Amino acid sequence: MQQTYFGPMTCKSFPGRPRDYALLAFNLLGAIVYVFLASRAWAIPRERGLHSETGEPFIWFLSVAPIVAIFFVVNVIWGVLILVRRQWPRGYFWLLTALIWLLAVVIDFAHH
Repeated sequence: MQQTYFGPMTCKSFPGRPRDYALLAFNLLGAIVYVFLASRAWAIPRERGLHSETGEPFIWFLSVAPIVAIFFVVNVIWGVLILVRRQWPRGYFWLLTALIWLLAVVIDFAHH
């Protein structure tokens, strides 16, 4: 145990466990991959406002569906474990993950 100015430092000094930080980083990486894959179907700036007659929506869906499905399952399991174990402080990491994904979706939909 390491001694600090305010007393002994324990693992409980941090708001979450290393697993929470790893899941948060994993979700951040997943959101970056989502935006990268979704960018393939973004409208070209000169063509913005035109209705597409091609398969861009299908390309978008086929490229992001596996990422969204994997992270949806992981995050639902993570949320259920937080609820079942009643570890409310760990829920802040889960909510931060939701904010990361919301930001990724906003970035994606702003370019369609």
